[in-house]
Amino acid sequence: TLSSPGFLTIESAGAPLCRKLCYAVGGVPYQITSAAINISLQIFLLDVVQMEASYVSLVLFVSRSWDAVTDPLVGYLVSRSNQTPIGKLTPWLVVSAPFGALSYVLLWFVPAESMSEAACVLWFLTAACLFETLMSCYNVPYLCLRDRDSAAAYRMSAEMGAMLLASAIQGKVVAVYNTEKLEACGQLDPNPPTSQGSSQRTFLTSAAVTGALFFLCSLVLFFGVKEQTRPSYLSSVKMLVRHVPYQRLVLGFVFSVLAFQMSLGNFALFCSHAAGLGTQFQLLLLVLLVSASVAVPLWQMVLMKIGKKATVFIGSSLFIPAVIIVACVPTNLPVFTTMCVLMGFSVATVFLLPWSMLPDVVDDFALKHPSCKDLEPLFFSGYTFCSKLAGGLSAGLSTMTLQIVGYETNACSHGDEVASALVVLFSPVPVALLLIGMVFFHTYPINERRRSQLQEQHVTPTSETNRIYNPNSSPCCHQQEKKSSHKPPPSICLSNNLPKKSRRNGSGVQSKITPQWHKPKPSPDQVSEENKLSGNTPGSIANRPHRQSKVSWV
Repeated sequence: TLSSPGFLTIESAGAPLCRKLCYAVGGVPYQITSAAINISLQIFLLDVVQMEASYVSLVLFVSRSWDAVTDPLVGYLVSRSNQTPIGKLTPWLVVSAPFGALSYVLLWFVPAESMSEAACVLWFLTAACLFETLMSCYNVPYLCLRDRDSAAAYRMSAEMGAMLLASAIQGKVVAVYNTEKLEACGQLDPNPPTSQGSSQRTFLTSAAVTGALFFLCSLVLFFGVKEQTRPSYLSSVKMLVRHVPYQRLVLGFVFSVLAFQMSLGNFALFCSHAAGLGTQFQLLLLVLLVSASVAVPLWQMVLMKIGKKATVFIGSSLFIPAVIIVACVPTNLPVFTTMCVLMGFSVATVFLLPWSMLPDVVDDFALKHPSCKDLEPLFFSGYTFCSKLAGGLSAGLSTMTLQIVGYETNACSHGDEVASALVVLFSPVPVALLLIGMVFFHTYPINERRRSQLQEQHVTPTSETNRIYNPNSSPCCHQQEKKSSHKPPPSICLSNNLPKKSRRNGSGVQSKITPQWHKPKPSPDQVSEENKLSGNTPGSIANRPHRQSKVSWV
């Protein structure tokens, strides 16, 4: 497996299963907190904190936008970090994990019920931005512990399990809140004092449980995965942006993420106010995420058979009929449940395929720009920047739309305008965005044929390697001294000082690098005769290059 210097290649030969599992567990903190925020932060701020929809939109949009900005910034800082005894990436993980877990708990904590609305908005905006910053400090170095295709399936399975766990926790919290709200509305008292305080304690308890899981998973990553040494690098953002495969891949997944976030971000409100299935929300969410978890290994097998690009088209297209049918018959629970299975299979492709296709783009870039080394952090942080920006834009536009149509916080019922807006945000808008994303995927140039060529070109020695190790090429000592101040290894330049005949028959490096150059080994009589003709004795230097070249190569 191809690996870049300094990156932990999980699929490399001899990598134990335990290391793969520990690496996969490291992705749980980000997914479990992101899922919890996407599921219930909006409804928590609207109905429990009772913040106006415009302020909720401001908090969600600014925090997501800040999260998108911090990713490339942290990626740059990580790349400029100094090497430490525990590595270059690991210190970022160690420092950010405990503070990230603490900031997540603060995000669900209301300091005082008597605080002004401006102070409340400032508190949650600060807590959200602080949490997103610390999560970038954790997630960007984690993503730089580079994995390949099969390890991506391990990681995606663990992250889907994290989302399933988050849905179980947050779904139960939302179900408790909906029950209390229905009881309060039945008593004709929309804001009983005990209901709001009980809901706050429920959300805060779930945050504490999630924060504890965050910290434990980060410990598993720290003790289970050891970082390899990696050199520093100077990245070029302009070259990265101009790389066509990266452009197409990122734009395709950005519109896909925007579509899925637009639909799933309003899933709870759609179930409660448009479908009338608020009490079944936890069931529907669990069905969706269980099917997504099951689909990850299935899609992994499918992409190995038909290719990654075709798998993206098939997986994304499943989402379109599912949300259209749900929007047409939202109150039919059996139909809704069946479509949630289909939606879950489609969601799994957005979680698996980007991290499986990005390494192909990195390989393509490395072949076209061989002088640019070690740019993986820019590729991954650039994608996460665009993805998170799309998520923030989705949350902001959704909440602002609800504000425009007259959504009232903590109201027992809403008008038809709110229900219609939720239907539009759940189905037609995501379908249009997903179709745009599929257009970009259609222009993505790396198909399976190109991917096979990339793998072959990485396995085959480069022309530079052949030039240096080819005894029939021009002497390399002088060229090496121009590139480096230290003296080149004698094993590289030694063969150029030998007679031509000895160089043709005595070099063992060529047969090690390019088997097609291998010649039959001469007999002892032939070797003796050649030594006599060239004036070399058995102990002379002409009989040593084969052994020295092998040692230098190793």
